[in-house]
Amino acid sequence: MEIESAPICRCSKENEKIYQEWFSLADSDCDGRITGTDAIRFFGMSNLPRQDLKQVWALADSKRQGFLGFKEFVTAMQIVSVAQGGHDITIDILNEDFENVKPPLMDGLDEQLARRRRSYKTNGSETNVNSNSPLQQSPSAIWSASSKSGKKVSLSSVTSIIDGLKKLYLQKLKPLEVTYQFNDFVSPLLTNNDFDAKPMVMLLGQYSTGKTTFIKHLLKSSYPGSHIGPEPTTDRFVVVMNGPDERSIPGNTVAVQADMPFSGLTTFGTAFLSKFECSQMPHPLLEQVTFVDTPGVLSGEKQRTQRSYDFTGVTSWFAAKCDLILLLFDPHKLDISDEFKRVIASLRGHDDKIRVVLNKADQVDTQQLMRVYGALMWSLGKVLNTPEVARIYIGSFNDRPINEVASGPVGKELFEKEQDDLLQDIKDIPKKACDRRINEFVKRARAAKIHSYIIGHLRKEMPAMMGKAKTQQRLIDNLEDEFGKVQREHHLPAGDFPNVEQFRETLSGYTFDKFEKLKPKMIQSVDDMLGYDIPELMKNFRNPYE
Repeated sequence: MEIESAPICRCSKENEKIYQEWFSLADSDCDGRITGTDAIRFFGMSNLPRQDLKQVWALADSKRQGFLGFKEFVTAMQIVSVAQGGHDITIDILNEDFENVKPPLMDGLDEQLARRRRSYKTNGSETNVNSNSPLQQSPSAIWSASSKSGKKVSLSSVTSIIDGLKKLYLQKLKPLEVTYQFNDFVSPLLTNNDFDAKPMVMLLGQYSTGKTTFIKHLLKSSYPGSHIGPEPTTDRFVVVMNGPDERSIPGNTVAVQADMPFSGLTTFGTAFLSKFECSQMPHPLLEQVTFVDTPGVLSGEKQRTQRSYDFTGVTSWFAAKCDLILLLFDPHKLDISDEFKRVIASLRGHDDKIRVVLNKADQVDTQQLMRVYGALMWSLGKVLNTPEVARIYIGSFNDRPINEVASGPVGKELFEKEQDDLLQDIKDIPKKACDRRINEFVKRARAAKIHSYIIGHLRKEMPAMMGKAKTQQRLIDNLEDEFGKVQREHHLPAGDFPNVEQFRETLSGYTFDKFEKLKPKMIQSVDDMLGYDIPELMKNFRNPYE
């Protein structure tokens, strides 16, 4: 499967040197990025109509990051060149053979480059014109440098939506989370890598439902350390991601690597980390998407054997990080075990990410498939506890051709359409990654705000002197009523409150009178971020030609 949303830089070495000099000139901030303002100034020299340049930017900045790196800039220039030749600018233009496309004609560019070279000679730095262009400087390095300075930088200085979210998190949301220990109750504090990580797809299901085979089907090859069989073969969480060579990295090593977004998993202890690993391999699909293969959810007698780690907690952690969650079912194993029910319940709040897949559907005939489909709908209705019917994708995701004898011609056509729909969802992930980051950030901010209200309320209810232990136990026992008081007092939506039982369990390890009192200024700062800063950020980094 090819991901169409990511422009690929294809040009000769000679043209690449030309584009590097152009990029260095266009990059006014010398931060390795072409912003919308840079693009308006530089792309205008092509003399293309504004509407055409709008399409150029949309195709080059397909992930809506709000800037162009060097590869995206080269793609944009190649599209400009093709457009100058009279071709229409559509998504199909990305399939052109760009390697032999000559650089576009840019009116007045030669004069600007000549002036720049003369200024280099005057200043005595006759080195490569790209020597001070931070093409090799990563966005995270730029961000780290600015964040360590200790100065608050205005949103006007950021160069992408993701950078803006990082700054807002450090300046406005993180102080609230630290003050009210949000990381202990709900989710670990975010790091740079949480913002910069590639989109993730997690596969969940009982053993032998085809999770590993599904990933193999998409990659068209096995990943390092994969095992496939009728028994529970995948006994650990495996993150399948892009890397320079094929290798498996143990979980304890992955969790402490600064360039990976898995440091939060250390909270589940070494018992989990010994059942976690990262599998790396070079692959074009993995350059855009990371997959999370999970152990089969246990059923029957097996689920009575307790795992050595919090399986439900780990799936919940990954669910918050993932962009898509695939629930896989086998037509021969439709029962939803107690452990699977707990796992699905832990996905609460991530309903928009969930896709239900009835895999291996070619193993039953058409009549049986209708009965299996109805039975699965009935089972899911009870577990998901929603009046709406979940969409179920029917298919057989493996390397074998669909069994026409078992399914018939109608079944084959149905499978192909269903599989295309699901694969299209996966293809769209890189395009929607930036929007998903914003969505998850807003959800986190709302959860942190409500958490602070709850902690502030519990602290306020504690007596000044006598009866502290008794009062704390009463508050824990009547936690649902206390949530109701907080909701009514601050006019908060009931659906945003955390699970009462889980919150009660965590609270039992704390002393309430050591909690911080409610600080309205911090709450107001988060409200301002949600009401003004984030909308302004999205407005600043939309297509500059709109």
